[in-house]
Amino acid sequence: MQNYLPNEERYSNGIQFRRCGKSGILLPSVSLGWWHNFGAENDYDHCREIVRYAFDHGITHMDLANNYGPPPGHAEEMMGRMMQDDLRPYRDELFIASKAFSMRLPITVTSVSTGRCMSAAQ
Repeated sequence: MQNYLPNEERYSNGIQFRRCGKSGILLPSVSLGWWHNFGAENDYDHCREIVRYAFDHGITHMDLANNYGPPPGHAEEMMGRMMQDDLRPYRDELFIASKAFSMRLPITVTSVSTGRCMSAAQ
């Protein structure tokens, strides 16, 4: 694929942005979820087309997690590769959200604590 140049009109196509709490961050009303869409069994070039299409249409919020794939972690690895290949010049336009989660732990309010998330991130 050639060097990526995003659509210059990507923010004038009518997509709505909403303020996130009191932070001042503006998020698009639609995000691109990477759960089971960007796993190892998915063709990289096809996934790249999906991300480029989304960004070209003003979707700047990428929703990831450490267990997205399959296998777990592959979606984050693919995001890193796409940053390197296409999106690095536009990093300041992207809101990349990720979550720390362990399939081995029972999901309870106490198991999803800040301490456990920090531990999972290390």
